[in-house]
Amino acid sequence: MPSWAAEKFPCHLAMWDLGHCDPKKCSGRKLARLGYVRSLKLQQRFNGLILSPMGTKCVSPADREIVEQHGVAVVDCSWARLEDTPFSRIRGGNPRLLPFLVATNPVNYGKPCTLSCVEAYAAALYITGYKELGEILLKKFKWGHNFFELNQEILDKYTGCKDSAEVVATQQEYLNQTSKRRDEEDSYDMTDIDLDIDHFNPNHRVGELPPSES
Repeated sequence: MPSWAAEKFPCHLAMWDLGHCDPKKCSGRKLARLGYVRSLKLQQRFNGLILSPMGTKCVSPADREIVEQHGVAVVDCSWARLEDTPFSRIRGGNPRLLPFLVATNPVNYGKPCTLSCVEAYAAALYITGYKELGEILLKKFKWGHNFFELNQEILDKYTGCKDSAEVVATQQEYLNQTSKRRDEEDSYDMTDIDLDIDHFNPNHRVGELPPSES
C-alpha cells in the first residue's frame, strides 16, 4: 500500500519497467514500492510527459500544464540496451528529451545524460517549476541531494527559458562555456611564477567531479 506521503503527492508518476535493471538498484522500482509511481504495460497510453529518446523536443517550462494535469512517465531500461527497447510500443502524445545534466547516482556518477529514474523525474519537475516535488523524491535516496546540488546552475538556467528551443540554446551555450573553461584550465603553465599557486590544486582540476558515494 502507498505511504501517506505518497498518497498526498500531487503529481502522477508512471513507469514502463522493461526489467533490464537490477531490482535492488533500480530507483524507479523503489519509488513504485513506496507508492509514488505506478507501473504501465507496453502499449498502455500515458497522457503526461514521457521522458524518452524518441522525443523531438526538450522538457521546458512550457510543459508545466501538462505535468500539472497528467504527470510524468519514464521508460525504465538499461542504457546499454537502448537498441533493444521497444520505444515504438510506448504510447503517448508528449514525448520529451531531457537536456544536458550530470548523473549523481552510484551506478553512473559523473556521467552526462545517463540519469536514473528518480533523477529524470526530479529534473523534469525542477524544469517545469516543481522543484520541491523533485526534492521529495530525491530524499528517498541517501545520494539524492547530490543531483540538484551538482546541477543547480544549469537547472536554474533551464527554468528561465520559455520553451524547448530556448532550453536547447541554453544547453549549447552552457556546454560551450564549460568547454572553454576546461581549455583554459588545460593551458595553465605550471612553470609560470605569476600563477596563483595558493588557489590551484594540480591534483584536482577545476570542475572535476568528486568520487562516487557508496
